[in-house]
Amino acid sequence: MIGKVTKAHGLKGLLRVYSYARSEEAFQGSPTVFLSKEEWENAREFHVISVAAYKNGVLLALEGISSIEMAEHLKGAEVLIEKSSIVRADDEYFWHELTGLKVFLNTGEYLGDVSGIISEKGNDIYLVRNGDREWPIPATHEVVREIDLESGTMIICPLEGMLDLNEV
Repeated sequence: MIGKVTKAHGLKGLLRVYSYARSEEAFQGSPTVFLSKEEWENAREFHVISVAAYKNGVLLALEGISSIEMAEHLKGAEVLIEKSSIVRADDEYFWHELTGLKVFLNTGEYLGDVSGIISEKGNDIYLVRNGDREWPIPATHEVVREIDLESGTMIICPLEGMLDLNEV
């Protein structure tokens, strides 16, 4: 899932989509998208006519959706693409790949597991949990030094004062 239809845009069937991806390029890598709604038995496939960046998402034009009425019917639909269509850099990961990783400090000390991810405008925030403790870790190159999906680990170098491991 790379986004969610939030509303119709204009009169000619454009869809305003909140994007879970960093840029509209994720939508441009696929000639088709699938829309899924709870009330539908199966996701429906649509040919992508155009994609344009718009605020914190994209404007999506789909073949067969040519009026505001048709577009409004798709409000709330999840936008999916085939995983093989996603264009990503070497340092980009799917959220499901990161959730559950064991997080270690650069000193070798175990901090906790990635329990969730918050998407922010500047960068994502990894939530690292150990028992009742949880730390927000900015997903920046300065802090996150290594991600090894094969071994299921993440190495971080926290900024001064970011973690107070002695605080209860």
